[in-house]
Amino acid sequence: MSNTNNTDEPQDSQESQDSSASRTTAGNKNNGKRERPGPMEVLRQARGQLAELTGMEAESVSSFEQTEEGWALEVEVLELERVPDTMSLMASYQVELDPDGQLTGYRRVRRYERGRADAHRPGGR
Repeated sequence: MSNTNNTDEPQDSQESQDSSASRTTAGNKNNGKRERPGPMEVLRQARGQLAELTGMEAESVSSFEQTEEGWALEVEVLELERVPDTMSLMASYQVELDPDGQLTGYRRVRRYERGRADAHRPGGR
């Protein structure tokens, strides 16, 4: 009987060691040198964080670039829904993230009706 107990203990110990090893490996990824998120992950994080802070869901990302400080995006959101939909108010938000994809700042840079195109005429207006 004591032989059976001795056999069970090492198996349990081995399982515990395996679990600890996989937790340690996962912990090293998170605490040590971790890989930077890729562009798609950064986009997902930015949209989610902006929605959480503003209460408005991102409809699209119109600009996205990696900068020396991290990432810069311009995100289009629906600010005020109207009928017809072409009269709904949209807004462009400039969003900045650190290299890990954590939002560090945002600001509204433009507000417009969904059905209106930007006027791009030489010399203004």
